[in-house]
Amino acid sequence: MNYRLARHVELVERGGEHFLVTKAPLCVVRLNRALMKLARRAREGAISAATPAEAAVLEQLAAKGFMERFRHASEEQSELPAVSIVIPVKDRAEELGRCLASLAELAYPRELLQVIVVDDGSSDGSAAVARGYGAQVVPSGGTGRGPAAARNVGASAARGDILAFIDSDCTASKEWLAELVPAFADPRTAAVGGVVDGMCTDSAVDRYEAVMSSLSLGSRERSGSGGDDTFYLPSCNLLVRRSAFRNADGFDDAMHVGEDVDLTWRLRDEGWTIAYLPAGRVYHEHRSTIRSFMSRRFDYGTSEGMLQLLHPHRRKRMVVPPLLALLLALCALAPFTGWWTLPAAAGILAADATAVRFRLARRNLPIGVGALLCGRLRALGSLVYYLCYHLVRYYSIPLVAVALLVPHFWLLPLGALLCAAKVDHAVKKPQLSFAPFALIYFLEQVAYGAGAFWGCLSRRCFASYRVVILRQMEATG
Repeated sequence: MNYRLARHVELVERGGEHFLVTKAPLCVVRLNRALMKLARRAREGAISAATPAEAAVLEQLAAKGFMERFRHASEEQSELPAVSIVIPVKDRAEELGRCLASLAELAYPRELLQVIVVDDGSSDGSAAVARGYGAQVVPSGGTGRGPAAARNVGASAARGDILAFIDSDCTASKEWLAELVPAFADPRTAAVGGVVDGMCTDSAVDRYEAVMSSLSLGSRERSGSGGDDTFYLPSCNLLVRRSAFRNADGFDDAMHVGEDVDLTWRLRDEGWTIAYLPAGRVYHEHRSTIRSFMSRRFDYGTSEGMLQLLHPHRRKRMVVPPLLALLLALCALAPFTGWWTLPAAAGILAADATAVRFRLARRNLPIGVGALLCGRLRALGSLVYYLCYHLVRYYSIPLVAVALLVPHFWLLPLGALLCAAKVDHAVKKPQLSFAPFALIYFLEQVAYGAGAFWGCLSRRCFASYRVVILRQMEATG
């Protein structure tokens, strides 16, 4: 693994001490002499860890956004592992043929590949298509048992050291395995996921899904091991070490949605690392009609109740600095209580920035007044976005119902929706104008929120609605 200083990070010297500083978000870490030398080398070019201690420190800095991980082709393992590709299918002969055709073009030694198609009771000739491409066909043991059960059956027939899961409605890029498999050189890594991109761009829903799909994890490398956060890897582009998969008892057969979340969380709970790389691309044929799109989002939402029962220690987290929360409350009340609250809000912002300034000054951390104010305003903007997103994600239906009964209350759900949608539209940059994007955005939140409520109600567990409130915005060291 190689590392370099992230592009937005500065190496700052003040009073004989050295710091790494990032301003979006505002974050500072003090460096000792050994770390300072590492940081200087990483600023000039790629570095690699010389000792396990250096590797651990570089990983911590990468997890906090100060370092960027990257790999060179020379890092590839001298002996590539055998890979078993597992594809569950039910009545998708055409899509399966397209998937298998893409696998035939993989830039990976053919003698190290095993392709297993698990037929979940198809009636359309999917098995014949699979045999036509030379795949090993395995019956799931029933009809409509679901992808999780089918993948487990396929894994039991696998011979490879690595299990590579892909769905029948996906196609793989030529470099899919070549770009992801080298990550298993780290013996602590149990699972690796790659980019999931949209296959089609014809409809507005296609273009929305291209940037907003829950299967797409973005352009930044991430990893997780232990902890109580909710980072996971989707199963349509998932590579898993076969030994770790078997020790974890594979997917939960009973789950038809959320089974990938459950598996990757269990792997993390057992001490393994899971990693997402912005590489190893597969293309997914998203549901392209409003009805099918909302149905799928509803299904995703229903998994929340079951996942909370299976993983009660995992919680949604939100950073809510008290003074910024008070500032936001005053701004929200201004239209109803009078504009006198705005000067009070400005005073609270100044008090908040001053408190942070004193806290940083006591530790001799180098943050100027301008950068500090910008950082607090960005923190306020992040707080507004996450509050609005959470409201429309989980409470859009009751908010709309109340808005129909109470005059002027509609300003709250409408404002929350427009705020969250505008931020995501600006950040994700879809090939859609804002109006259709916001409409589909609203329909997604309604569908997912309804599914989450139904899943929690059916399991009689509403713990997934709880949010852990954190007070601190910055991580300083």
